[in-house]
Amino acid sequence: MKIAKIEVGEVNIPLVTPFKTALRTVDHVNDLIVRITADDGQVGFGEAPPTAVITGDTKGSIRCAIEEFIAPSLVGMEIENLDGIMARLHSCILKNTSAKAAVDMAIYDLYAKNLGQPLYKVLGGRKTQFETDITISVNPIDEMVSDSLKAVADGFNILKVKVGKEGLKDVARIEAIRKAVGPDVILRVDANQGWTPKDSVRIIRAMEDRGLDIDLVEQPVHAHDFAGMQFVTGQVATPILADESVFSVEDAIKLIQGRAADLINIKLMKTGGIYQAQKICSIAETYGVECMIGCMLESKISVSAAAHLAAARGIITRADLDGPALCQIDPYEGGPIFDGPWIRMNETPGLGIVNAPCFAS
Repeated sequence: MKIAKIEVGEVNIPLVTPFKTALRTVDHVNDLIVRITADDGQVGFGEAPPTAVITGDTKGSIRCAIEEFIAPSLVGMEIENLDGIMARLHSCILKNTSAKAAVDMAIYDLYAKNLGQPLYKVLGGRKTQFETDITISVNPIDEMVSDSLKAVADGFNILKVKVGKEGLKDVARIEAIRKAVGPDVILRVDANQGWTPKDSVRIIRAMEDRGLDIDLVEQPVHAHDFAGMQFVTGQVATPILADESVFSVEDAIKLIQGRAADLINIKLMKTGGIYQAQKICSIAETYGVECMIGCMLESKISVSAAAHLAAARGIITRADLDGPALCQIDPYEGGPIFDGPWIRMNETPGLGIVNAPCFAS
């Protein structure tokens, strides 16, 4: 099976409610979709969101990277030569991790289809279902409480609460949500780089002193502030999750060896796809550091790829794969089943996605 053609399309899917963090506000998923066609007619799908404030990637840069650099490098290669394909993918252009991720997952889709197996079984096959959290956007407290209660009523038992805009006032947000949802709902806090190191310690200790029972705090300080991450991790009891600080295997090793985080958040758009994400999983396993699998604001194709990896690897113990739940519609056919908080793996070969509307003939 050889790579015959690599195409790029686009989807625009409205969100149920605007997605608000300390970094941005978005009301649509407007992503690029990759379709790779093999010489036997089989197709593989991938997806890339233009998350410029995190990855630096825009729609224009993603399309250019794929059409001008990646596609010419890969067309004609044998799908079975997975290691060779990935070496060429990651050497034909620097950075551009979202473009690489979209192509990577489409390659893995075809690779598993060629073996006649769902991707999660090819990657390890650890479990067939798992639970995801759902994001509560940063808003006025009353609105965040209302959104949290609705999420719980919809069956979600794990809430990831966005903060990071108002310092110590964020404690009041979390306290109000905890009071509203009760003690049994798991709360995760995501500051999206919004606090200074000293403010992080004050805020997290305040939450600890009030007994708010936070599962983790995600990326409290700036992505490149390694010393700040190290300082916060060493000063609080609540586990600290590194997200934007970890793009590469080298980042993961530096953070783990420096005790600058308790947990690692793997996102395919940061790692450049499944191939490099698996290396981070192996490093984390070596050091006994648990991982979360997360996503940007993505739709079902790329979230499905992340779900297959999550189902395959035991070191991934937490999931933040709520992208499809945030979308008003699911325009795709096939793939894992996203049933409220539960993600159940499909047994269709590859990712399981059989149709993407942007490529309709």
